[in-house]
Amino acid sequence: MLRWHPGAFRCGPRFNLIAPLMATLALLACTAGCGTKSSAQTDEPLEKLSQYGLFVGNGSTQEPVPGVIPYDLNSALFSDYAEKFRFVKLPPGTSAEYRGDESFEFPVGTIIAKTFSYPHDARNRALGRRLLETRILKREPQGWVGMPYIWNAQQTEAVLDVAGDMVDVSWTDEAGRQRTNNYIIPNSNQCKGCHKLGDEMQPIGPKARHLNRDFAYDHGSENQLAYWTRSGVLKGSPRPSDAPRLAVWNDPESGTLDERARAWLEINCAHCHNSAGPARNSGLDLMAAQKGPTQFGIFKTPVAAGRGSGGRDYDIVPGLPDKSIMMFRISSVDPGIMMPELGKRLIHEEGADLVRQWIASMPASNPPTR
Repeated sequence: MLRWHPGAFRCGPRFNLIAPLMATLALLACTAGCGTKSSAQTDEPLEKLSQYGLFVGNGSTQEPVPGVIPYDLNSALFSDYAEKFRFVKLPPGTSAEYRGDESFEFPVGTIIAKTFSYPHDARNRALGRRLLETRILKREPQGWVGMPYIWNAQQTEAVLDVAGDMVDVSWTDEAGRQRTNNYIIPNSNQCKGCHKLGDEMQPIGPKARHLNRDFAYDHGSENQLAYWTRSGVLKGSPRPSDAPRLAVWNDPESGTLDERARAWLEINCAHCHNSAGPARNSGLDLMAAQKGPTQFGIFKTPVAAGRGSGGRDYDIVPGLPDKSIMMFRISSVDPGIMMPELGKRLIHEEGADLVRQWIASMPASNPPTR
């Protein structure tokens, strides 16, 4: 929800001392564009996450109260291996309007929440997890507002912190490896970096192609679009079989190698790299629906060369991932090179391997003559 973008303030180690001050000043300076409003325009943001009334008890179990709907995506953004819980809450008696390709149109008062956590040991979920932050998107009369809430050490409450933070985390992964990370919690000013489409902020996840999948509800497994429609939360949706569906990037049964790689690139990169996104000037469109080979990178030259190209000439060189700028950038954590340009500290090894396989599978060819 709140993601990193080069236009936002960097929050790497050398910027950490001034980040809170800069974020606060920026928050005051860009009331409309960043989604933060004055008290004359909207209510002051709530200080504590518990005040939204989203969860049972103190929220540590992430169990939603009645009327708050959990959901999941076919392919989700990589966030340094953090696990996520997603929820949506609409005002009573209201519904979202279905949109085939874009985010659904939600009524004023809608709250979308996403909690980031790490398991203590991914091999044994009974050992619990550590909640780090819950990001809130709220639909105000004049647009969407983004706010980060940071969980305390006792895991009993999350408190609004517009300046963001860095948190040292450690966990054991599924393979039994001990992992560590200096996890970045973005500041409120960074919301527009990925959520701004044209002149307005928009949610990213709640689109038909992301939601068109089954979810394990308390009453049993059911397609999310069907459940939202049956519950009155969504109007105008076709049958799931007639709605678009994005592949699951790590499930070979959900699509071809091409479809899964394109799904990974869309959810991780296309929030900026689309025809109306913050990186539209690059000319690279990584939406899965983009069919133009040059537009999604094949033999496409970068608009601005530099360290980010790694001395390579094209975003994608068919059959040669190691000569492709795309492969070079998604395999880096150098702030001047890495893609996506969000607050990541770790390489998504499995996602990078998928893209490598995809590029390697392309028939080798020569660049077009000019």
